[in-house]
Amino acid sequence: MVRPKSPDFVLFFAVIGLLSLGIVMVYSSSAISAYVNFSDSYYFLKRQLLWASMGLIFMFAAMNVDYHVWRKLSKHILILTLILLVLVLLPGLGKVVNGARRWLGFGSFYLQPSEIAKLSMVMFCAHSLSKYQDKITSFIRGIGPHLLLLLLVFGLILKEPDLGTALVIGGTVFILLFTAGAKISHLASLGITGVVGVVIAIIVEPYRLRRLLAFSDPWADPLNSGYHIIQSLYALGSGGLFGVGLGRSREKFLYLPEPHTDFIFAILGEELGFIGTVTVIILFFLFAWRGFRVAILAPDIYGSMLAAGITTMIVLQALMNIAVVTASMPVTGIPLPFISFGGSALIFTLAGIGVLLNISRHVNLK
Repeated sequence: MVRPKSPDFVLFFAVIGLLSLGIVMVYSSSAISAYVNFSDSYYFLKRQLLWASMGLIFMFAAMNVDYHVWRKLSKHILILTLILLVLVLLPGLGKVVNGARRWLGFGSFYLQPSEIAKLSMVMFCAHSLSKYQDKITSFIRGIGPHLLLLLLVFGLILKEPDLGTALVIGGTVFILLFTAGAKISHLASLGITGVVGVVIAIIVEPYRLRRLLAFSDPWADPLNSGYHIIQSLYALGSGGLFGVGLGRSREKFLYLPEPHTDFIFAILGEELGFIGTVTVIILFFLFAWRGFRVAILAPDIYGSMLAAGITTMIVLQALMNIAVVTASMPVTGIPLPFISFGGSALIFTLAGIGVLLNISRHVNLK
């Protein structure tokens, strides 16, 4: 057996750079609200440090486990994920926060099944598409089973409701189908159907429709549906080229809702300016470049699909978050990978990075 090489250090340091910047910004953006709500300015920082430590442990562990192991376990992980997605919807089990039932847990420990769903769907689809690649040009036998699975997962997550995460999973599976060699005509039909489905999902839920209307003209309702977008743009605009200085944001003084989660990029732009936001974008670009390079050079189809899926999942989520914060798309409530505050998201994203780094150990990246 060939001894695994060193992991892709460009990919590794891009992730560590984003994670380190995220920890700094979580504290800077959350200190005020943490003091007001918990009488402890370090409340969110301490939890983020704990979750980052756990995530790094998972990352280093996965980096040293042959990625083919996940092929054997992918079906079992997916079944467990589906069970958790059902359990979170049951009254008394799922925890409701701000009208959304997305968490399972007891006491101070909570788990978000939709975050597990992102990684488990990538693992299962990478296995299935590589195993039955000869059928991918058939809509019924190739795309059909994956579409039914996607609709099931999409529907369960949408029921929470969590449209942002559902869209990330849908977009990632779409890219995997393209990577596997599905016909463009089939993908085009699937894409049109998906767009229609998203439009219907927006129309049937009044709060989603309000967000869409606010996106088109946030100043039409500046104190309600357009409030998030306006405050986010104020934060970004106030930053200028070099920012107002780390820790000196004004918007985090309870003006911008969720400054340490969904809108942390706006606070980063306010405090570190255009230079700070470009730095984050460059780090994500480096991550995307090296991640897709690993996918191209992977030693087998499964490794290629798995690397492409993990990279797409993270890059797509980053693009959506930045688009929301810059008013380039309607508010979807999705965190910025590695940077936003959050336990399940950070832990399972870093676990996925560990798998990606393990694949990079089996390819020649020179």
